[in-house]
Amino acid sequence: MKIKFWGTRGSIPVPGKDTIIYGGNTTCLEVDLIDGKKVIIDAGTGIRSLGREFESPKEDVDIYILITHIHWDHIFGFPFFSPIYRSSTRILVDGYNSCMKGLRYSFDNKMGDGLFPVKFEELKADIQFINKLSHGYLEIDGTFIDGIPLCHPQGSFGFRFREGNKTLIFMTDNELDVKKKSFNDCVDFCQGADILIHDSHYEPEEISKHRGWGHSDYQSVLDLALSANVKKLVLFHHAPGRKDSDIIKMTILCQDLIRKKNSNLEIEAAKENSVLVL
Repeated sequence: MKIKFWGTRGSIPVPGKDTIIYGGNTTCLEVDLIDGKKVIIDAGTGIRSLGREFESPKEDVDIYILITHIHWDHIFGFPFFSPIYRSSTRILVDGYNSCMKGLRYSFDNKMGDGLFPVKFEELKADIQFINKLSHGYLEIDGTFIDGIPLCHPQGSFGFRFREGNKTLIFMTDNELDVKKKSFNDCVDFCQGADILIHDSHYEPEEISKHRGWGHSDYQSVLDLALSANVKKLVLFHHAPGRKDSDIIKMTILCQDLIRKKNSNLEIEAAKENSVLVL
């Protein structure tokens, strides 16, 4: 698997001089499987730049899109994803059970004058909801993907990719609480993962003021990674007010905490346009 980050930010895009290193676009990842199939996770503003990778109008586009949930920072880039305007594109959609509703609503919520000049029904691409993950798992040429419900207002899904003996976990918009059963469920789901990409929106000092908002502090994420014997942790869903310098400090602090525990866990923060190979 090859994982590329096209959007790493949470809540709202924040372009500017303070977000050059880690990026200002909202959630979007590209996962290239070993057989060549392409899976996109979420359609935040990062998906616009990803769309430019499919520039040739003569080339058929056949991809999967997995949607964690339909809060706006995870779907409002979809109308700007250029392949949806070509008849040579086929998109198979899966993920949270209301994901197609969310993608449609980014064009028109049927309650007013519309949210976008083009209607969803006018898109030329063949877009199908395959609805596998709500009932079990999705298999793509020998790669198995399954989901887990996460702790987030209105719900969210995390994804586990298993390709051969390699495992990738993606969990964003998930509020961890070590005192709750849901934490143990996450530990089981992440057990032995090669890479865990997890929401670390808050610092521990901030979380008490934001309980119920559906995001985790980095200490809870460290506890999850250590409990699940994860090999590499990638801090994700950076808060919109977090500058590059703040994320660097947070990453170094997490690395120091791990060293004090004599753990071999690798830690880094997700950077827009960076690539991980698994």
